[in-house]
Amino acid sequence: MSDESIATMEKHSIAWSIVLSILIIVAGILAIVVPPAAGIAATILIGCLLVFCGAVHLAFGWLTRKVGGWVWGLLLGLAYLLAGIYMLMHPGVGLAALTLVLGVYLFVQAILEFMLAWQLRGLGGSGWLVFSGIVMLVLAVAIWMTWPSNSQYVIGTLLGVSLIFSGASRLAVLLAARRALSQLA
Repeated sequence: MSDESIATMEKHSIAWSIVLSILIIVAGILAIVVPPAAGIAATILIGCLLVFCGAVHLAFGWLTRKVGGWVWGLLLGLAYLLAGIYMLMHPGVGLAALTLVLGVYLFVQAILEFMLAWQLRGLGGSGWLVFSGIVMLVLAVAIWMTWPSNSQYVIGTLLGVSLIFSGASRLAVLLAARRALSQLA
């Protein structure tokens, strides 16, 4: 393989990755514009994953029934399966549950960030951990104070913001890679 063909493949790969990054950003914008649809889509995806995991646990529990622990494997599989089916049948309730879990997660993350900031208080940059903890705590309290009425907006909006930042950071790295590649040529 020649150096030119490798460079051509790299340029082609970077170009497609740039297109995909732009599509991720567009998906993020759409999720922010229509957060209920994005939240329901995320709930359905998680429901499908729970059903799949339930089926895997049931199969694993059945296949390992002779080595012990199969009852727990089957029970765990049923729990996953039933939770997933319930989320698929009632995505609004599933979305509300996901929003509540997110609020709890953000609260725990805030506490852990504060603890880490306290432990690293002598080091530079530990103030950013305090700032991050404050942001997480504000988000957790905002979710809890407006739950469950905010459920249709929280997950979709946060998903959209995450997609935009992910796509933008990928795009920035890919544009830098493209510039570096063109300088080598």
